[in-house]
Amino acid sequence: MDAVMQHDTQDKVEPPKAALKINVSPKAVVKAREALVKRGTPDAMLRLGVRGGGCSGFSYVIEFADDKGARDQVFEFDGLKVVVDPKSLVFLNGTTLDYETKLMSHGFKFVNPNETAGCGCGDSFSV
Repeated sequence: MDAVMQHDTQDKVEPPKAALKINVSPKAVVKAREALVKRGTPDAMLRLGVRGGGCSGFSYVIEFADDKGARDQVFEFDGLKVVVDPKSLVFLNGTTLDYETKLMSHGFKFVNPNETAGCGCGDSFSV
């Protein structure tokens, strides 16, 4: 009797999934800390997120957070705590929050590798 090799698909081990993450540039950390101090809450957190809306489908959210949600992921960059809700993190995975200064404007900028299109004003995007 010949031995027959059977492959059981239930025995396959899936490789671990890479953790979702975001980054904050050193300049953005400095500017966020300055904004928190100006607000009078230097120990508060910065919340990054995504909301439906805008001309391209999604809009970025950046706001102060005094508390974190039960399911929020917390990241820390040189003492600055940044919170992101799980749904937003899927769209922001790999994103870097930067701070740029141009001739006529300055402010935070999301550099998102998942973005497939953006609107002309730069306030909304699609994936």
